Amino acid sequence: MKNFYTYIITNSKHRPFYVGVTNDIARRMYEHKHELYDGFSKRYHLHLLMYVEHHDNERAAIEREKALKGKTRDKKIALIESINPKWEDLSPEESF
Repeated sequence: MKNFYTYIITNSKHRPFYVGVTNDIARRMYEHKHELYDGFSKRYHLHLLMYVEHHDNERAAIEREKALKGKTRDKKIALIESINPKWEDLSPEESF
């Protein structure tokens, strides 16, 4: 069984959020932290993993990504603070 993750990254509570899906959270965070690909997260220098959920299948992860993207900023903040009240980087060490 493959693992899939839905995640939220930012650089601070006051910056934009990026919501994404991956099957390898350490690899994906390495890519974000080293700005390997052009796009939204590189443009805004979003490197800190604030929220992550594990899913057993790709469809569930993508559906959750869509749901999170549809939430208001305040609801995303509340979700992040429900598991990460200190706004600490949750990135796996391999991503540094």
